[in-house]
Amino acid sequence: MSAVIPSRSKHFLSAQGALRYSAISWFAVALIGQWLFVLYIAVAFGGPVVTDNLSAINETRPIDGYIPGDTANNALMLSHVFLGAIVSFGGLLQLVPWLRRNATVFHRWNGRLFLSAALIAAIGGLYLTWIRGSRLSDLGAVGISLNGVLILGAALWTWWLARNRRFPEHRRWAIRTFLLVSGVWTFRLALMGWYMANQGPLGNTVTLDGPTDLAISFGCYLVPLAIAEIYFRAQSSTRPGMRWSAAAIMGVSTLATGFGIVAAFFMMWRPHIFS
Repeated sequence: MSAVIPSRSKHFLSAQGALRYSAISWFAVALIGQWLFVLYIAVAFGGPVVTDNLSAINETRPIDGYIPGDTANNALMLSHVFLGAIVSFGGLLQLVPWLRRNATVFHRWNGRLFLSAALIAAIGGLYLTWIRGSRLSDLGAVGISLNGVLILGAALWTWWLARNRRFPEHRRWAIRTFLLVSGVWTFRLALMGWYMANQGPLGNTVTLDGPTDLAISFGCYLVPLAIAEIYFRAQSSTRPGMRWSAAAIMGVSTLATGFGIVAAFFMMWRPHIFS
């Protein structure tokens, strides 16, 4: 027994252990934030649907998602939102190694659901933005639209890799797809975190096309992708320094994610969840 404990302690304090536990810490924080987002969607969008008070949906955002008489587009908007809830609830579960090993049927079907929902939601989001006109400004919509295009490519490639049993590549692309799909979630975390840190807007506009808004609209998925690449390279590296550096970056990312979740919860989600 005494030989086991030092071994675990040594692993925890090693570069490899630090990298592993930094990823687990981010996962745990992100899971809380993703599921709070799902709860917000269920209450703020599901509630009005159940009570047949669809006009209440417009209280959730600066853009009017519900337009009286526009039945088809209203239905598309709601399906887009609820598909977002599906990918937020099940996406992180795809990254759990235990489920991949011990619940393969669940992993397989949840993965199919996740990728299908991501593809449909991305197409729907692009349609709503550029055809229906659900945007505050053309410039402000560019970043999130590029996000949608990248989701389409990443989701299809992730699916193709799984179908061809190229599982190591598939797992990395599944993470990339998840981070891209989570762009709208990360955007809210970053924007509310920025407001909270500055006690108000700074470089923001009401149409979300200010310099800070534009930086966040691209950074909400490009920055997580960059951090994931650093993590992947550190995993493959035998250099302790690279692993320690990646673990430190993951630690900062976890703190930033947690701060953004707190800000989004109190400034965006809580008023609707507990109204």
